[in-house]
Amino acid sequence: MSKLRILYVASEINPFLQTSEVANFLRTLPQAMQEKGMEIRILVPRFGLINERKNRLHEVVRLSGINIAVGEEEKPLVIKVASIPNAKLQVYFIDNEDYFQRKSVFHDKQEKFYEDNDERAIFFCKGVIETVKKLGWAPDIVHCNDWMTSLIPMYLKTTYKNDPLFKETKTVFGIYSNGFSHTFGDDLLNKVKMVDIDDTILAPLKSKDFTGFIKMGMEYADTVIKGNDVSAELNQLIEDFSKDKKFEISIEEEHQAHEELYGIYTNLAG
Repeated sequence: MSKLRILYVASEINPFLQTSEVANFLRTLPQAMQEKGMEIRILVPRFGLINERKNRLHEVVRLSGINIAVGEEEKPLVIKVASIPNAKLQVYFIDNEDYFQRKSVFHDKQEKFYEDNDERAIFFCKGVIETVKKLGWAPDIVHCNDWMTSLIPMYLKTTYKNDPLFKETKTVFGIYSNGFSHTFGDDLLNKVKMVDIDDTILAPLKSKDFTGFIKMGMEYADTVIKGNDVSAELNQLIEDFSKDKKFEISIEEEHQAHEELYGIYTNLAG
């Protein structure tokens, strides 16, 4: 079998940004898969907390310059890249001045959830797919992690389903955190829409909250994995929504998690 190509998408990765254990998991997992002979790409947002000079980020001009539509507006996509120290891995950063220059992740200094976090997630998900298209790199597996990445499986099964790069792509959606309590505005569904997407496809998102995003990821992913620290309520939702394609992964038990995911990837790629 030729090298499996795996795209990792998340909101954080060590050593650039850590707000939860997911950042550590995303640091070790791609390297473990690379050591097993897989070809890896990693994409994360360039949140303003990430020090560009210290981490040696630089813009990739040939990948930048696309405009990404979020509702009625179009925002320019900037792509930056940096290497993970002591690993033969690069991380691509999705950036935009309006969405990712703030010196915080999802909350302001008063711990208030940003009203436009939905737009930031939409921009990120669309930007990831467009960046991979510009790279001309066809992933066998796209492993999405947590709510901010949850629209990617749906976009790949609708708007991009006939794109030659994604025709064989399978998706994994990982759920590890208990999210947020914010409810987004009534225009959320219109902002998410692209070609070949209607309200029926977006039905899981109608609650306009964390649960809606998680439901979207579970509905359209080929496999759902969950960490062992999710709340009882979220655990029940996962059981109800995706029991036929769910696996439990302990991200603290690194070696075991890597082996289990290696099996999941190879089975999915078939």
